[in-house]
Amino acid sequence: MNVAEEHTVSLWMDGPSVEAPLLDHAERADVIVIGGGIAGLSVAYEVAARGRSVVVVDSGAIATGMTARTTAHLASAFDDFYAEVIETRGLAAARILYQSLAASIDRAETIQREEGIACDFARLDGFLMQAPDTPDSRLDEERAACLQVGIPVEACDAPPLQRDIAARALRFPRQARFHPLKYLAGLAGAIRRRGGRLYADTRVLGVEERDGEVVVRTEPGHELRARDVVIATNVPINDRMAVHTKQAPYRTYAIAAVLPRGSLADALYWDTRDPYHYVRLQPLSEEDDAVIIGGEDHKSGEADDGARRFAGLEAWARERLPALGRITHRWSGQVMEPADFAGFIGRNPGNRHVYLVTGDSGQGITNGIVGGLLVADLIVSGESPWSEVYDPARKITQRIGDYIKENLTPIKSFAEYLTAGEIAAAQDLTPGEGRLLRKGLKKIAACRDLDGALHLRSASCTHMGCVVHWNSLEQCWDCPCHGSQFAPDGSVLHGPAVAPLARIEAPGRLEAAE
Repeated sequence: MNVAEEHTVSLWMDGPSVEAPLLDHAERADVIVIGGGIAGLSVAYEVAARGRSVVVVDSGAIATGMTARTTAHLASAFDDFYAEVIETRGLAAARILYQSLAASIDRAETIQREEGIACDFARLDGFLMQAPDTPDSRLDEERAACLQVGIPVEACDAPPLQRDIAARALRFPRQARFHPLKYLAGLAGAIRRRGGRLYADTRVLGVEERDGEVVVRTEPGHELRARDVVIATNVPINDRMAVHTKQAPYRTYAIAAVLPRGSLADALYWDTRDPYHYVRLQPLSEEDDAVIIGGEDHKSGEADDGARRFAGLEAWARERLPALGRITHRWSGQVMEPADFAGFIGRNPGNRHVYLVTGDSGQGITNGIVGGLLVADLIVSGESPWSEVYDPARKITQRIGDYIKENLTPIKSFAEYLTAGEIAAAQDLTPGEGRLLRKGLKKIAACRDLDGALHLRSASCTHMGCVVHWNSLEQCWDCPCHGSQFAPDGSVLHGPAVAPLARIEAPGRLEAAE
């Protein structure tokens, strides 16, 4: 199981699937990759192309994790602003960040062409739009920063998505878009042609480096052994603390609607709000495109109002696109925000042969492809010109206030063990509803699934013990601390947790407060 089991369905999930068997035996390879999304398959492709044997395992179906919940912008323009990167980490780091993101788009273009992957890849412009209620200085500062970095950018007239005709924008050439699941299906085929083996529905329980090799334990009890292991599970599942304090989970929302072709230029769009809106097109037919609008982000587990956020996206879009047709898809996903802007890609702190790819920061596609290039370089040659900027072991030395603020979430969560429950008794729940109940110092995660079956589980996340919160939109329990997600029956949908929520046996009557 993975986040494909959550309730909403993205536009991409109507696309191709990748068939792969359950792992039912021990395996050995040069490289084991844990995670079958854009990061995992990019790593697997790159190491296979360099002559290494590779095995990929995923807890669900291949290519159905968070990659299937992205909006698939391929952007070297940076959604957190290069001006912020320069202030926080310096000009040299900003230049490497841009070089790596631009290289990731080039790499995707090359792979889809050389492997014959029909994934609707197209080069196009990206527009950073000044939102009406944000200061003019935001664009001026970003343009100046981009010119320092060496990024081609120009000021331009406002795109049609801006309500205020006096508002301005920046145009970034040579951005791109594609259909992510078509791309991943083609990538999986290319990996197999190079001898790679892919396994689905295989949950990893532990990773241990010992005696010159790395051993991976799976839920059925089989072991995989390799010289190098790459953990590309969106959030790392191997350590409790190594990078989890340096990034924070955010839930983001997206809708797709029919739009007559020609109503909006095929480009990437995003604005200067915080959280920002982001828009792109996807070809549907000769007459129509799908327009994808995203935004309305919030810290994971700290809001349960998905319907209101979808309504906000639709209202924003209809105000700007009069020809907008029916909404075809509504979905949400989770992004991991690193404390100092760059993802965490490279050797896992404390290991020599265990590697991480995480910290997608809303640019998961480019981040995943960067991960493939960077980690493959480290495995094959032992070095990468990008490694220092993305190093998972780096210290957070700037933006300390934000870093401390994000790390207050576990403290707030543990305090919930002392608060009252949310309803009087589990019997009061209706189908699709979940609430926290209290029994002594324990919190109980009680919900009825959409079929009406009652589930009672511990509300203590099995990663670090934070209290999970119900997500009625996705019909799952979200952990606000580090991003774990659990199905109504307590099964793990998303790490870093690897163990299910504990079952509550014979609880008797659970009251809201005692």
